[in-house]
Amino acid sequence: MKPLQISADTALKLSKALGVPLEQIMHMPQHILIQKMIELEKEETK
Repeated sequence: MKPLQISADTALKLSKALGVPLEQIMHMPQHILIQKMIELEKEETK
């Protein structure tokens, strides 16, 4: 599995928001990462 095609800024933001190491973000399956991003977006819009 290749690393995700996301920017460093996005990876850092997700790492901090989800409380997981940056390396784990980069190797997370894409469908899980997208689901987490949707959850974060919902929380931010509340």
